[in-house]
Parts: sequence; C-alpha cells; structure tokens
Amino acid sequence: MFPDVTLPASLAGLLAVFAPCFTAPTFRTFCGLVAGFVAQTGRRTVTGMLVGAGLSRVWPHDRAHYYFAKAAWSPDAVGLVLARLVVGVLVPAGEPVAVAVDDTLFNRRGRKVWAASWFHDGSAQAPAKVGFGNNWVIAGIVVRLPFLHRPVCLPVLAHLVCKDTTSASRLWLARRMVEQLAAALPDRDIHVVADAAYAGGELRGLPERITWTTRLRRDAALYDVPPARSGRPGRPRVKGARLPALATLAVTAVFTPAAVTRYGGTTTVHTASFTCLWYSVFGPRPVQVVLIREPGRATGFDLALVCTDTTASPATAIERYATRWSIEVAIEDAKQTFGAGQARNRKADAVRRTVPFGLFCQSLTIVWYTQSGHHPDDVAEHRARAPWYVTKSQPSVADMLAKLRRVIIAARFRLPHPKQPTLAEIHAIRLAWELNGAA
Repeated sequence: MFPDVTLPASLAGLLAVFAPCFTAPTFRTFCGLVAGFVAQTGRRTVTGMLVGAGLSRVWPHDRAHYYFAKAAWSPDAVGLVLARLVVGVLVPAGEPVAVAVDDTLFNRRGRKVWAASWFHDGSAQAPAKVGFGNNWVIAGIVVRLPFLHRPVCLPVLAHLVCKDTTSASRLWLARRMVEQLAAALPDRDIHVVADAAYAGGELRGLPERITWTTRLRRDAALYDVPPARSGRPGRPRVKGARLPALATLAVTAVFTPAAVTRYGGTTTVHTASFTCLWYSVFGPRPVQVVLIREPGRATGFDLALVCTDTTASPATAIERYATRWSIEVAIEDAKQTFGAGQARNRKADAVRRTVPFGLFCQSLTIVWYTQSGHHPDDVAEHRARAPWYVTKSQPSVADMLAKLRRVIIAARFRLPHPKQPTLAEIHAIRLAWELNGAA
C-alpha cells in the first residue's frame, strides 16, 4: 500500500482513518513511524523508530525528526480522530463515553528541554516525591473489551503542563480536553472520573451532558440547595444553608448496603447519599455526595465521592469512580511496556508531539488487537511458552503489543503473492491468444 513501508492490511486500514490529519508525505512518515514504534524492541527514540520500521537505511533520519519538530500536523486533531475511532469500535451505540483524567511525569534531563521543570512524581524513590521532566495531563477513554474482565483506558489526548502560563493549571487542561472530546462526540454523554486533584473553580459551567466524578475533600464547604423563591423583591438565593462537616453528617446519615463491582470483584458496601451544592467548585449545579463505608467498619466512613450526575445510584457512582484506576495502569503501560517518552528531543513542537504520538500507538495497538489480533488460544500459547504463569487467564497489553509486532515484522518479510487465476480465467486467456494468433 505504501511505497516506503509495508504494513499488514489490518493495520493499514486503521491508519487510513488518520490520512486527513496530514499531508500525503507526512502521512507516509506517520505510518512508517507507527510501525517502527510498535516493532522496536529497544529504546523508542526518534531514530529508534526508524530502526524498528527497517527504514534506517532507506530514509534519512532528518525525515523522522522533521515529522515531530516541524511538520504540519496537530496532536489534538489526531487524538480526536482516534477518540471517534475508539468510540465507534469499542463503545456500544448510544451509550455514554467514560473518560478518565490524570497527570504523570516523564523524566527528562537538560535545561534546554522545552517546559521541563520540577514536578511532583509519585513514583520517585526519594521521600520528597519530586522529579525533573515534562508533566502531562492525559485523557483516556475507558472501555470494556470482550476478552478482559477489567476496564481498559485508551489514551487519546495529552496536554503539556507549562509553568507560568495558562497551561500551568492541570484542571484547566483537563477541562479543555474533555470539552474537545464532547465536541468531537456530539451524540454522546461524557462521564469523567478523576482524583481529588481535579476539583476546582475551573469546573463551573460544565455542559449538562458532561458529568464529573471525583473524591470529595473532607473539609469541603457544602451547602443545601437554594430554597424556592419567596415572591419577595430582590435577588433570589443561590445556595442554601451551610451543611455540617462530613464527619458530622456521617453520624446521622442512614447507610444502606449496596453491591458494587470494582477492581475485579463484587463486594457489598454501605452507602449514604444526599444532594447539595459544592458551590466553590461546581457553582449552582447540584451534586450528589456519596459516603462509603467499607466492610468491617461500624461507624464513620472511608471515602466520600462527589458526582454531578444526580440521577446515578450510589452504586453506579462508586463503580464509575473505580474505573479511574484504569488510567493509572495505562500510564504504567505507556512508560514500561511501550516506552513512550523515551525520545530525547528538546524543541517545543517536538516535545509537545512525541509523548502523544507514543500514547496514540498504545491505543491503536489495543484497537487493532480487539478488531483483528485476538484469538482464544493466545493465552494458552503464552502459557505453553512460559508455563510458570499458572494463573494467567487473559491477554495483557504486553501480549497485544507482541502480537502486533510479530504481524508487522512478518508483513515486512513476506513477499506478496498475487491471487491465482481460476480455470475459467485461464481458458479465456488461452482462447484470446488463439483468436489473436488466427487473425
């Protein structure tokens, strides 16, 4: 299909969706680098992608560097096309789209690396939990795959945190990405889940079809919903009376048992919920607060959630929030399995594009495996090769990457075989030759 790189037809069909995001030469480069990123078993630097694609002696390395540093393409445009592809293939028609948001640090070195600075790093070994590098806010679509019991997060958008600019706010970046997804998916409701860091005044005025579920701070200032208008002149009240602290509310709250499915199992927890306003965060939009008491606890509560979807049951809100863990797994897979962030570029556009590109390849691998790569015998084959994995019952993301890598390498070395003609076609050709010879 492509003169510079040979792709398996199943992958080429997926990549063809992204052609409108690029010029024709840049699209060829995009396809080659995707194949190289997936096929590379070593470090996924820019030149490492060329080696993985088998193009290191065919293309000059400037072509790959130019793609990230200067070529005319937008990571957001590619990410939104990817989001529509993921939703169209993996989310049933008419169902809402679950979106998980989180941020992570990709460690870098050097003062000349664009937007690199000191940020919080939860994986740091030092007690200070800080690291130097580029900090990214990532939005991924959470899906259920037919061959996995756990939810899987597919990253589709990633924005770089730049200090001393508007982009310094992670919450501002998160809201911007969610609104981009909502605009790209106008016929779907968006259910966002995030941790407690993603709650602030930037969430005021969210569109009604975007719901936000996060942890509620124990010192949150909650208010009752505003009372009905009294008919007297003057501005109506925008909020009711201040509610007591969560610990006080939990003493008088009525907890009821609820079965929730989360983290690979079903458990029974006790929940209490009420509707109120978290005015400093969501403004006049009513929210539902869910207090959760885990098994074995007699008083108080273990976790408090806040959700702008007041129609959801407490069990639904808990299960929805539990899917947030899938983005933590996706970030770990991006760093440890796919090697996203290993490129050593330093200029602004190159830095802004390289990590999202790696995340796109990660999501494309999962989509490809779901559509074309999965086989029921994959797990049995893996256990035959590695019999010590006695509890392995489902394919991992590493298995998906390995299978796509094998398919890409096989397509590179397998010679194309034209379809053999049928007997009728051979007879027609012989008859034409005889007629021409007689003439």
